Amino acid sequence: MKKSILTCLVFAVAGLVFAQSVSLSEPDPTVIGNDSARQALREVSVDRFEIEGSWNATISPDYGMISSRLHSGSPAAKEPIKDDADAPDERVLGVKVEFFRRGINSFYVRSTRPIPIEGVTKTVSVWVVGRNMDHQLTLLVQDYYGNNFELYMGSLAFTGWKRMTVAIPPTPDGEHGIIQQSAYNGTKPGLRIVGFRIDCNPMLARGTYYLYFDDLRAVTDLYDIENRDEDDMRDDW
Repeated sequence: MKKSILTCLVFAVAGLVFAQSVSLSEPDPTVIGNDSARQALREVSVDRFEIEGSWNATISPDYGMISSRLHSGSPAAKEPIKDDADAPDERVLGVKVEFFRRGINSFYVRSTRPIPIEGVTKTVSVWVVGRNMDHQLTLLVQDYYGNNFELYMGSLAFTGWKRMTVAIPPTPDGEHGIIQQSAYNGTKPGLRIVGFRIDCNPMLARGTYYLYFDDLRAVTDLYDIENRDEDDMRDDW
């Protein structure tokens, strides 16, 4: 009897440790698709939302009106990337939605052109002010072949700035899912950021809603790029 109780306790503790080591809100890029010790993970800046007109916000005219512009500000808890500490980072992207009526609707915040990320991307993160509304944020990406995918990032039901992170699931066989590299052509970036979709809670989609973005980043594996021989030709002709 005591032995069975002890066994149950061991499995319970093991399950608790596993649950603590795996987090959907803070995924660990070192274990995503980690089937080799050959990794060179780097945190890189994708966009700091510093250039006016580089992002567009859209909504169906049946649901409401939308506008976007840059504002001065920055999350106090944000830490700069070591190699980019001196880069300009003084503004954030603000989105204003004026709903006509409550209902099931969505709006989009897209880059004027897809933003490429070199290497094999493990995670993508962005700082967001959600104004404590239970709307849902989804990341929109394109893979190596231009196929579109949606990655759920979480609810916007929080106060103040929050860093939201999503893991990029590795392809199981190199032919399905999000494909980021190919043996047939290794010169172009494997993942492109298209933008975001916000799915509104129909009970809260009324009045005026404000949303803010800052500091879009990625953790990417640059092993193949950093270890490419200098005398190796590029297959882009």
